[in-house]
Amino acid sequence: MPDEYRQGVLRFVEMHANSELMGVLPEREWILRAPTLRRKLALTAKVQDEVGHAQLLYRVAEDLGKSRGQMIEDLLAGKTKFHNVFHYPTRSWADVGVIAWLVDAAAIVAQQALRDSSYAPYARTMRKICWEESVHIMHGRDVVVTMVNGTQAQRDMVQEALDRWWGPLMQMHGPRSDRARDRDIYWRIKAKTSEELRQEFLSIYVPRVWELGLTLPDPELRRDREDGVWHYSEPDWQELRTVVTNHGPRSQERLAFRRENWADTAWVRAIVLGARGAAA
Repeated sequence: MPDEYRQGVLRFVEMHANSELMGVLPEREWILRAPTLRRKLALTAKVQDEVGHAQLLYRVAEDLGKSRGQMIEDLLAGKTKFHNVFHYPTRSWADVGVIAWLVDAAAIVAQQALRDSSYAPYARTMRKICWEESVHIMHGRDVVVTMVNGTQAQRDMVQEALDRWWGPLMQMHGPRSDRARDRDIYWRIKAKTSEELRQEFLSIYVPRVWELGLTLPDPELRRDREDGVWHYSEPDWQELRTVVTNHGPRSQERLAFRRENWADTAWVRAIVLGARGAAA
C-alpha cells in the first residue's frame, strides 16, 4: 500500500485506540460509587468492553508497522492524542449517564461510518465495536431516563451534567473541513466530514434530549425547516486545541494514572514477552 495511506490509517487507528483506552478512566472512577449493584455490574461491563476495543484497535494498528509498546509509550509521553471528551472530570453519577448516552452516541455516529473504511481490517473490527457501543448507549439512556423520572434533585443533576458536557460534545467531531482537501476522505479511511457527523448527531439526539424535557445550553440551536440543517453557536475550537494537547482539566492526572499502571505491570510484560522469545 502507498506509504501515505499506511501512515494515514496508522495515525487514525492509533488515536482511536488511545481514546478507547483513556476513555474508560472517567467512568472507572464511578464503579465503586454506583448507586446499586446492577448499575455497578453494568458499568464494569462497559469499562471492560472499552478496554477490549482498545486491544482490538492496537492489534489493527500493529499490522501497519508500529508496535503496541511504542504506541503506549508515545501516548504516555504526550506524543499522540486521544479524544477531547476524555480529558474532563466526572463530577456526579449523572455524568456517567450522559457519557454513555451522548458521548458514546457521538462516537458511534463516526464509528458507523468507519464500517465502510477502505482498510478492511479496520472496517471488520468496527462492526464488532459498533454493536457493543449500541448497548452502551442503551445503558446510558437508561441511567438518564431513570434519573429524569426520579426526584427533582436527580433531574437537576442530569441537567447540570448536560450543561457541562454539551461544549465538549459539540467539539468532539472537530472543526469543519473541506471535503476536497481531507486526506482521510481522499483515501477513504473515513466516509464523512466532521460537520456531516455533527449534523447527523444533532438530528438524532437533540430531539431525544428535548423529549425528556431537558434543555441544551445553546440559544442558537435550531433546525432549519427548509433544508434540515442545524444551526448552533460556534464551538470553542481554541479550547479543543488546548485540551487535546494534554492541557485539559484531567489530562495530566489520567496520563499519570496510565504511566503508573504501565510501570506496575512491566514485570508481566517481561515474563510474557521473555517466554515468547524463548519459545521462538
